[in-house]
Amino acid sequence: MNSVSSVCLKYMNKIIFMGTSDFAVPALTALNKSIYEVALVVTQPDRPKGRGRKLLPSPVKDAAVKMGFDLIQPEKINDNDFAEKVSEINPDLFVVAAYGHKLTEQLLKIPQKGTVNIHPSLLPKYRGPAPIQWAIINMEQKTGVTTMFMDAGLDTGAILQTAEVIITSDDTTDTLGARLSLTGADLLIDTIDDLTAEKIKPVPQNNDSATHAPLFKKKDGHINWTAPARNIEAFIRGVTPWPGAFTFFNGKRLKIFKADLVLEDAGVKPGTVVHGFDNELRVATGKGMLLITELQGASGKRLAVEIFLRGCKIPHGTILS
Repeated sequence: MNSVSSVCLKYMNKIIFMGTSDFAVPALTALNKSIYEVALVVTQPDRPKGRGRKLLPSPVKDAAVKMGFDLIQPEKINDNDFAEKVSEINPDLFVVAAYGHKLTEQLLKIPQKGTVNIHPSLLPKYRGPAPIQWAIINMEQKTGVTTMFMDAGLDTGAILQTAEVIITSDDTTDTLGARLSLTGADLLIDTIDDLTAEKIKPVPQNNDSATHAPLFKKKDGHINWTAPARNIEAFIRGVTPWPGAFTFFNGKRLKIFKADLVLEDAGVKPGTVVHGFDNELRVATGKGMLLITELQGASGKRLAVEIFLRGCKIPHGTILS
């Protein structure tokens, strides 16, 4: 592409970027390195985090400040004040990546070329806020990223482009999400390039093939020991880091980070700690056993199981609930 065409493309595509989480940062970085102009970054307000409940910025805010973008953090985006503010910019395109709020039809009508959303699944599978987690929990062999034109529904817009990503046997939501975010960043630039060149024909989603990925609450990390060991192991990876897999020992929460499979059945009630080596924690499940390798007590830090058991014995025959 010659320099004249590059300049034309840059100013033909004035973008407002909306994102909040780590997943959105590579997309913003890719736009910053591209020929396209990001006129404004929109992210959620600083939120209290950690034990001290200190107000902390979103990952997108940190990145946007470092890159020197104009930034706003509205409490409400679906009101007239916000709509008027972004309308004044006269954007060609909205780009939305893990922003955390749905956009109203009023907002979606503002950009001349529409709103492109980056969604971490192969739509129409796993519509909703937790597609990465559910893909791991359901033991999918692959997932991916979809760029689509956003509409007023929940991840129901017409598909622009997709890219597949393999799920490995040790992926957690963090590790898979990191790869998907990089794939999504590359796919976003390809999508905007092809939209600009009018090479893309949006494809409506097949609603009959849609599946959903509902949001997790903290209580949803509770392990169901009656499930097969392989399902529980996938569940642990899928809910790491949020909401985190947990069980109860003597009424106190044990958070489980990693586990290996033991295929033979223990012949005891699911949740029962089974006799093994001194530095092992084997737990019976609905089918097979789970060998816990990393965990954390109600107070303390994440530890390898052999270190944890030095300070907290869990006798065999104990039933975890």
